Amino acid sequence: MIETVVPLPSLRHLVRLSDALGIFEHAKLDRPRPECGYCTDDAGRLLAIASRLDRDPGSLLLAQVALGFLERAHVGGGHFRLRLCVDGTWTDDRPSDDSAGRALLGLGTAAARAPWPDVRDRALLLFGEAANFRSEHPRAVAYAALGAVELLQAVPDHAGARRLVSDAADSLPSPATDDAWPWPEPRLSSANALLPDAALSVAIAMGRQRAASDALHLLEWLVDVETVDGHFSFTPVGGRGPDGTQPAFDQQPIEAWTMTQACARAFGYTGDHQWAGAARRSGAWFLGDNDVRVTVFDPATGGGFDGLEPEGVNRNEGAESTLAFVGTMLQLQELASPAAAAS
Repeated sequence: MIETVVPLPSLRHLVRLSDALGIFEHAKLDRPRPECGYCTDDAGRLLAIASRLDRDPGSLLLAQVALGFLERAHVGGGHFRLRLCVDGTWTDDRPSDDSAGRALLGLGTAAARAPWPDVRDRALLLFGEAANFRSEHPRAVAYAALGAVELLQAVPDHAGARRLVSDAADSLPSPATDDAWPWPEPRLSSANALLPDAALSVAIAMGRQRAASDALHLLEWLVDVETVDGHFSFTPVGGRGPDGTQPAFDQQPIEAWTMTQACARAFGYTGDHQWAGAARRSGAWFLGDNDVRVTVFDPATGGGFDGLEPEGVNRNEGAESTLAFVGTMLQLQELASPAAAAS
């Protein structure tokens, strides 16, 4: 693995991408593209990151912007509008289950972790209103379940969060019986480590040791499949089946983010330092330990680049990529804390 200093996570580029309405989804190089508008997905993830990185000077502002966006996007029950134009009008895009799941992830995290009472209380209220969200899409369920587990750590008797976790335990996919391809889908697609991460999180919350073992087995397989010559070679944006070749492009920052989080959770649960090593190797993908041996972030801005390509990087610094970079560096920072090191 390439030895390098882990950058301190900073919200400065996320502040640059945001205004009073929300966080702009896309950027041209490091400049936001207001004409592309805002997305509920990014607001949910921004709320989660700002609530965890509360010592950053921009954290309260971004938490308020993201929470306000989710409050306006909510249309009742577990449904959220998807996209907002820069003029303040909502598009006619159909509500997205993935967006709703990511909204619940942000709300649950803020309700549990935000140090600001107003943000915490508003997030708790909106989570309760949207906690009846259910979906047939595994990744949407996974995001929502992670938010519910976060909330239960602070409010153990929250009925809506507990029901959501219980239902997720029954609906998140289990490993397939094919030893050669135990992944529960015909192909790897996006945010792959999210599935075993959520399954492990739910299993821990419910005290289901067999389910936790299954989740760890699936994550171990994914780590092995996506490791080449000691570094991570992530599934590209087009997905990958059993006969896929490596390396393949373009690789997305969200893969490194979800893998780092999943391995860090596995380490916290098992105490096995192999998982801590895997989390660090996954985070090092941003730092140049990847197929192209280039860094996938901009040290001048603190932004994340939009993808790893055969000849380098996509130098645009959009919201998802920057959230992925900041979230990954935050996870590595937490992993290096004295409490984690003593595990």
